[in-house]
Amino acid sequence: MTPEYAIIVKSKTRLESLIERFNTKSQAQFYIERSGGSWSEYEREHNTFYRSLSLVQQQVSSLIKNKLVEKSFLPSFIFNEKQVVIVVGQDGLVANTAKYVNGIPILAINPDPSRYDGALLPFHADSFSKALQSVLNDDYTFRNTTLAEARLNDGQRLLAFNDLFIGAATHVSARYKISFGGNSEEHSSSGILVSTRSGSTGWLSSVYNMTCAISHLSETSINRNVNEEQLVFVVREPFKSQRTQTGIVTGNLNNKTGLVIESFMPANGVIFSDGIENDFLAFNSGSIATIGIAKEKAKLVL
Repeated sequence: MTPEYAIIVKSKTRLESLIERFNTKSQAQFYIERSGGSWSEYEREHNTFYRSLSLVQQQVSSLIKNKLVEKSFLPSFIFNEKQVVIVVGQDGLVANTAKYVNGIPILAINPDPSRYDGALLPFHADSFSKALQSVLNDDYTFRNTTLAEARLNDGQRLLAFNDLFIGAATHVSARYKISFGGNSEEHSSSGILVSTRSGSTGWLSSVYNMTCAISHLSETSINRNVNEEQLVFVVREPFKSQRTQTGIVTGNLNNKTGLVIESFMPANGVIFSDGIENDFLAFNSGSIATIGIAKEKAKLVL
């Protein structure tokens, strides 16, 4: 379906967040400089972003009607199939947007290539209009990206572009029963991380790095290859005791193989996605989560 409206998604700059925290620009500047930081660096980052955003808005307005939406409004914003989504920001903003748009094409723009690597940001502010025109003509290339899903026994669900975390909201051990591949066992751990292919170079890679460092790169190497139709889970710091086991610590999930986790935590159990702790499902005693591949896909324009 040909898009009729563009939704431009942005998040606050670090400077805006500081001013929001300290009420005024001068108070924010005083705090940063007193701490030994460079206020001018925050200003350069802020100004570069808004120059890029202004350039994006000018070009989009010449092609299609559009609306600017802040990241904080994404969970409640109503997207529909007659829209195209244009993300202007860091890679994480693409991840945080994708799980809400339900297959609408996403065109991701790197506003500051000298600052951001942009693994998920193939376009720049001064050279994206041709790609947008291709989307409007319904003649464009894209990559369908797998999302992870956590579904609770009460019907609630949560999607993730990069990863899901299942565990305790605090630094205490998470207690639960895990079932995978026909086997079940009780766990006490720092929680479970479930990653998509897109997220495999992020939080998941840090777990692998820690494991490799501890094992001194022993012959039992960890395979980091995750294909697009697959999720991988790892249990963080599992503890072995008379009641808890460590037999199920990693595995691959696909459309036929899922993961079932039953919470034994009376309070503070959570499931959150893509590092956003305030976007979570409560996961306390009595809750059972089924983790697998979501039916939705993220459509990233190439």
